[in-house]
Amino acid sequence: MGTDDAFAELGLASGASEREVKAAWRRLASQWHPDRNDSADAVARMQRINQAFEEIRRAGFCAAPEAPAAEADVTTPASATDPGCADDERDGDPAAYRDGDGDGDGTARQRRPIYRKVKLTLEEAAAGCIKVLRGKVTQTCRTCAGAGHQVLGGHCVRCGGSGAVPKRSFFGWPTGLVECEACLGGGIARQPCAACRSTGKAAPRSYQLKVRIPHGLRHGDLLHVDGRRLRPERLPADLEIRVELLDHAFFKLDDDGTLRCEIPVDGFAWIAGKQLQVPTLTGLQPLQLSRGRLAYCLKGQGFPVERRGARGDQWVTLVPVFPERLSTDQQILLDQLCATTSGAGGAADERLQAWHRGLRAWERGLQG
Repeated sequence: MGTDDAFAELGLASGASEREVKAAWRRLASQWHPDRNDSADAVARMQRINQAFEEIRRAGFCAAPEAPAAEADVTTPASATDPGCADDERDGDPAAYRDGDGDGDGTARQRRPIYRKVKLTLEEAAAGCIKVLRGKVTQTCRTCAGAGHQVLGGHCVRCGGSGAVPKRSFFGWPTGLVECEACLGGGIARQPCAACRSTGKAAPRSYQLKVRIPHGLRHGDLLHVDGRRLRPERLPADLEIRVELLDHAFFKLDDDGTLRCEIPVDGFAWIAGKQLQVPTLTGLQPLQLSRGRLAYCLKGQGFPVERRGARGDQWVTLVPVFPERLSTDQQILLDQLCATTSGAGGAADERLQAWHRGLRAWERGLQG
């Protein structure tokens, strides 16, 4: 592969600067690396991309060398994976971050996060809490940048730089060409990486973190945690935490922070105006019942209206429950109650007396 062909393979014009070449390599490598691309020609395309980069590097970059301080932040690409990408093995999510391939101009390194899910009860979400997160992070090998091998430069000794070797038949006769196993068809000399035993991955690293969850988070909210600020762990990746609110046995949450609770209550206790213990997000609270009233508002006992905001209200709806069949004692007591309001056992209510007088007059009018 000539230099012009190498530039064309990377989608660049001849004479592109070193920074442009490295940026093009990273872009194409992230697209065509077999670990990220399942297409049939991904392996061959990745080999051509690596070969093109090595050809341009050997020929010398056209632009002047960059400042030494910036060069310290640049890792010469040797595979399709940028150094330092991390996977959270506990969640099985291949989220990674880039930490080793700056553009050589002092720009901030990009850190792709580890994605986690945190399940919270309504009580935890309303008050805020501290959650312990445990998992494992697997980084790419910094020695080989995740390639599993190191490029030595120069032609491959086995294939002479062609990337192919003769295929021998059963009788030892050449029957065609096959890909060189030593250079994987790239034609460039390389050796297995001893640091990672050719896996391209460093040893998994366990972590355990305490993360403070602010009050007022809702289902689906995202919480970003900068891994560099976590002590003493100092994760090599940021955390993106997605909140999941668990269903509650008693409460339903409205979008405006209103908390609703439906409580069955003894019908006789409701009539008698007794006191009832009702659940809130902070525990049980006494509620004085009132005859004829089924809905009660508990101010400031609901869910935070917004993140880190004040709490909304809680509405309690009562469902009076009466026995389907009354016992003898209950029937006697009810008869006595009826007598107290009908005048048989004392003064009747004025509204009832007026109704009965009107009813008797209407009946006499019908008779005639």
